Amino acid sequence: MMTTLGCALLPTFSPRQYLSIARAADDAALAEICLWEDCFSESGIAAAGAVLASTTDLRVQLGVLPVPLRNVALTAMEIATLEGMFPGRLEPGIGHGVQSWMAQVGVRAASPLTLLREYATALRALLAGERLTVSGRYVSLDDVALDWPPLTAPPVISAATGPKTLRLVGEVADGIALDGGNGLTKLRTAVDTVRAAYDDAGRTDPFKVVISVPTATGPGAAERVQAWLPNWDLPSDAPEEYCVWGDSAEEIADGLRKFADLGADTVNVQPLESEPDPVALVGFLGREVRPLLV
Repeated sequence: MMTTLGCALLPTFSPRQYLSIARAADDAALAEICLWEDCFSESGIAAAGAVLASTTDLRVQLGVLPVPLRNVALTAMEIATLEGMFPGRLEPGIGHGVQSWMAQVGVRAASPLTLLREYATALRALLAGERLTVSGRYVSLDDVALDWPPLTAPPVISAATGPKTLRLVGEVADGIALDGGNGLTKLRTAVDTVRAAYDDAGRTDPFKVVISVPTATGPGAAERVQAWLPNWDLPSDAPEEYCVWGDSAEEIADGLRKFADLGADTVNVQPLESEPDPVALVGFLGREVRPLLV
């Protein structure tokens, strides 16, 4: 059973579109909106703050903040500030960042796995109100604690694709975020890998699986899906592996349910870059598709 239906808003959409789409999602009772921080598009923290201030119930899943770009203390401060203003409505995400982009700005790490491990561990501890002194390869903190830690620390999820990062996320994060290029087969593998690492670490705390699913409906939906696949270097002979499309709420719900059945706790519909009316799409998802998935 699907627990959450949301919308993933890629940075291919202009910042000018963000608030109208977010308000429509909020009005339609979608649970969350996933915002991206990509180089060199929108800032995730800035966008999250604006969306939270412009909506009432919508949760913002912030995915993902590239850890080489951000000092962990600053990230903790930003998250704690938003959490203090909008309790329970922010779900931050972190990740390696695209390595070529990290190289462009001079922050590419020699060992992304080591950086992510140190960063995730420190970030979760700071958000939990701990005072830290650590001296790692990448993360160094000397008697650092937040003055205003969250009353309840938000879960910190992490992006991952490769098996080593998937296992690391199962050890040190509160969940896994998978983008729209993963599909059903990779979702199944990712769930098995992170759950095994979670179990091996002896964990019993909550852990969630989030995936974005490219989705189209209305006239030309199938054609728009086929045109989208090459943009992500995905094969065109099995679009149902990655995407959902159809003319009815039932068709969309049936397609999304396949991802939930493989272990996704949250499925965020990802409008295609060619989506002619994203405001109408999120309204349709909330009012017509969501009731079919509870």
